[in-house]
Parts: sequence; C-alpha cells; structure tokens
Amino acid sequence: MSLPDKTIAMEEAIAAIPDGATVMVGGFGVPGTPFTLIRELVRQGKRNLTLIKNDANEAGMGIDHLIMAGQVRKLIVTHLGLNGNAIAAMNEGRIEVEFCAQGILAERIRAGGAGLQAILTDIGLDTELAAGKQVVEMDGKRLLVEPAIRADVALIHADCADPSGNLTYLATARNFNPPMAMAAARVLVEAERLVPLGDISPDAVETPGVFVDHVCPLIQISEEYGVVRR
Repeated sequence: MSLPDKTIAMEEAIAAIPDGATVMVGGFGVPGTPFTLIRELVRQGKRNLTLIKNDANEAGMGIDHLIMAGQVRKLIVTHLGLNGNAIAAMNEGRIEVEFCAQGILAERIRAGGAGLQAILTDIGLDTELAAGKQVVEMDGKRLLVEPAIRADVALIHADCADPSGNLTYLATARNFNPPMAMAAARVLVEAERLVPLGDISPDAVETPGVFVDHVCPLIQISEEYGVVRR
C-alpha cells in the first residue's frame, strides 16, 4: 500500500479555510510559530477568525498581522503582554479575548485531541478566569469545568516533514504544535525541510502523519524566524 503525498502549495492549503473559522496556531513566542502560513492567511484576507494561541506574538510579528488587518474576531490566549496592538484592540472592543492559564490551555487542547468533553481543575476557581463556567464538587473539593478545545484548522510549524506528514520539531519549537495537530479537523504544516519518506526514523517522529492533512514546504525563511538564534 502506498502512502499519500500530502505536499501542497501553501496558497491552496490556506484557500480552503473559510471566513469565521476557528484556527489553532502553534508556537510559544517565536519558536514554533508558523509565520509563513500566517502571512498567507493575511494575504488571502480571511475574516472573522477565532484564533487559539499561547500568546499574541509581538507587535509586527505573527498573528499581530491578522489583528492589525481586522481579520480576528476573538483570541483565546494565555497573555497579551508582549503585544501593545493586541492590548489596544481588546481595550477598544475590536476583538474579544478569552484568557486561560497556560497549563490549562495546553490541557484543554490535549483533551480536545483525546476526544474528551472537558477537564476538571481547581486552578482559576474564584477568579475572573472562572466567570461563566460550571463548578462541580468531587470528593469534597470544588472543581472548575474547563471545556476541551477543538478547532476547524491548526497551523503548525515543523522542522522536518516527509511527504506523508510525519513531523519532527526543533527543541522548544515543539511546544503547542503536537497537541494542536491532534485537536483540529484539518492540519496544515509548514516545514523547513522536506525529506523523502523513510528518512525520518519511526522513533524520531513527534507528530505522526495520520494527524496531518497538508504539508507546505518553506521556500525561504523570513526574518521573523531569525529572532531566536538556534
């Protein structure tokens, strides 16, 4: 049985994302952020997006381009502190923001990929993070019900991919990318290196190709990726 070749032009991959989509975006600051996929999303003018990301990047980088272009309806993030543009957009009511503790965001995404409906935690009880959420009692403890998160699309940055979508990541650039690849209906990957099938050792695969729909080889690496020396 031959395995499918999932390589595709980035323009074609992004074109399938509809307005109003919920989009997970990998990355923790610069490492692991799919800057080129984001740029193509900006270029194609997709609108009314809900973005799920650890952070809002810095001003002039990453998802800030989407925010400044007015393409974002809502952000689900752990913090905005490095992006004054995102803070201003929130304060002026141009975007809705849902804050989530960092570990809880990661666990909600992991739960979505595992097919769970929610997780229970005491983190965030009696704080603004619990506003509007259900609280239950178990074994004498009050617990917050945090809904699992899934998305229509995940945008992933990988160091290496093969045509079947098996992926490896470079050091801390792994971060949110693997769980997001499991928690979206469609997974689009930008890969710094595309290698022949079989070149990635099975033991080295960090995201199996079964979770990946499209692989977009990066033709060139923009200066945004160079902020962190490797």
